[in-house]
Amino acid sequence: MRSDTANYREIFLNDLPMMDARAPVEFAKGAFPYTVNLPLMTDIERQKVGTCYKQHGQEAAIALGHQLVSGDVKAARVEAWVAFAQANPQGYLYCFRGGLRSQIVQQWLKEAGIDYPRVKGGYKAMRTFLMETTQDAVAQCDFVLVGGLTGTGKTEVIAALANSLDLEGHANHRGSSFGKRATPQPPQIEFENRLAIDILKKRAAGFDQFVLEDEGRIVGSCSVPLELYQGMQQYPLVWLEDSFESRVERIRRDYVVDLCAEFIVTHGEEQGFPLFAQRLRQSLSNIVKRLGGERYQRMAALLDQALDEQARSGAVDLHREWISGLLSEYYDPMYAFQRDSKAERVEFAGDQAAVLQYLRERRSAQR
Repeated sequence: MRSDTANYREIFLNDLPMMDARAPVEFAKGAFPYTVNLPLMTDIERQKVGTCYKQHGQEAAIALGHQLVSGDVKAARVEAWVAFAQANPQGYLYCFRGGLRSQIVQQWLKEAGIDYPRVKGGYKAMRTFLMETTQDAVAQCDFVLVGGLTGTGKTEVIAALANSLDLEGHANHRGSSFGKRATPQPPQIEFENRLAIDILKKRAAGFDQFVLEDEGRIVGSCSVPLELYQGMQQYPLVWLEDSFESRVERIRRDYVVDLCAEFIVTHGEEQGFPLFAQRLRQSLSNIVKRLGGERYQRMAALLDQALDEQARSGAVDLHREWISGLLSEYYDPMYAFQRDSKAERVEFAGDQAAVLQYLRERRSAQR
């Protein structure tokens, strides 16, 4: 039999599967990759046991728990745990603190003929380990940011580097007012966990310098960990440049062609395009106050024309009009101001090829 473990590093480096015995409401707030929620108790059962514990103490609460999870209910849950254990012989189970719930699951599995190890300290200890992983990296590693006007391809630079941390990828959001994807963002805790595991794996591979996109504190609905965001206000900056025409084409591809395809894959042919069109209109509406009424009405009319033509013929050429206007009248002045405010931190500027070469040479020089 494999022993219970407190080797959280091994778990996350090797993407070991885990069975989460917490209630669904706890799991929904945030969990770890390769984890399946197979709770000992439902949310309602957990609430009843918790109330009993407060009113009558632990012994009465445990007795109520056994009463609620018995007979056919218990048999069905044990069957699900057995199936997971058999399908994932290298995995582990855990609850919130590695205490009573995971011990009960472990005992019932043993009675069903399966010895299955649990994570000592449970979710709380693993979560603490991951938060400390990020904190340690901020304290010990070197960071550099990639900035640039909207549409210069900062995400492409991040994707091309082995030592990058993709904040937008982990947040499932492109970072701008138009950045929502067809699929939802992860909970905050899950975003932080994904980022920490990425850091853990890259540090284990020998990286001690990381490249990040120059982001705000919030990526959609996900907040960059405070210690990292504070560091990002001081890290050196590499500025990515590209022509206006190339930027318009990249935005048209990412935010129109690719996003429309995402919606169709996610929601089907019939619903996909209307939901995509609704998303674009809502994204523009979200910045109406910053655009001002007249400019918003003009951009919205151009967007409507482009969407109507796309729905009718599939052509996406008309989208260049509102994208060009939005860049020249809104995003570029805003980013130019930010560039000026960060000028002292810019250590290199160039096109995508030059920036990639510089960042790779920078990493090699610091090894």
